[in-house]
Amino acid sequence: MVLGANGAGKTTLLKLAAAQIQPSSGSATLLGQRLGEVNVFELRTRIGFASSALAAQIPNSETVLNAVMTASYGITGRWNEEYDSIDERRARRVLGEWKLSSFEDRAFGTLSDGERKRVQIARSVMTDPELLLLDEPVASLDLAARELTLQLLSGYAQAKEAPAMVMVTHHLEEIPPGFTHALLMQDGKVMARGEIGMTLTSASISEAFNHPLTLNYQNQRFSAVSS
Repeated sequence: MVLGANGAGKTTLLKLAAAQIQPSSGSATLLGQRLGEVNVFELRTRIGFASSALAAQIPNSETVLNAVMTASYGITGRWNEEYDSIDERRARRVLGEWKLSSFEDRAFGTLSDGERKRVQIARSVMTDPELLLLDEPVASLDLAARELTLQLLSGYAQAKEAPAMVMVTHHLEEIPPGFTHALLMQDGKVMARGEIGMTLTSASISEAFNHPLTLNYQNQRFSAVSS
């Protein structure tokens, strides 16, 4: 779990982890491969990435089934590529896991914000990635849509077959149960990192967000209020 105030560098870090950008200095190693010394297109096939910027590239007219299935080719819309029955079965199974089976023939542009967010996540797991990156997957959702998505993310994170997962947020209440480690960022630098229960404290989040805060933890969920 990566947390920090707006402008802390969270999204830039995630783009780097997704092999979408190169480091401006130093080096970065992803899944044992050093950026600059590896074919990034091959590396990206091992990484699932869900973000609002990527979702904006999905044509509004694309069906939900195709929006998920096209992740097999690393594209966001059908062209001339051909899919076999394995791709379709896999896409339908993923849609079922994310409570989207009834939407497979719907156009992506007709979905609610919560449904679109879940389609983004379903796309990101379509290829069974070794690393799953989620950039604010519940941002701007209403309460019901947020809680459904967090419930699904929590179950997925705790499954035996789940990949390594990194989720970015700046809201403590958006941390799903099952995430084990946290990294706090401030001004483009790592401020604290480690096991989530040890890393997230009233003192650390107050420093990260530059405001006196009291951390609460109840029913496996975090929250904070002004001190």
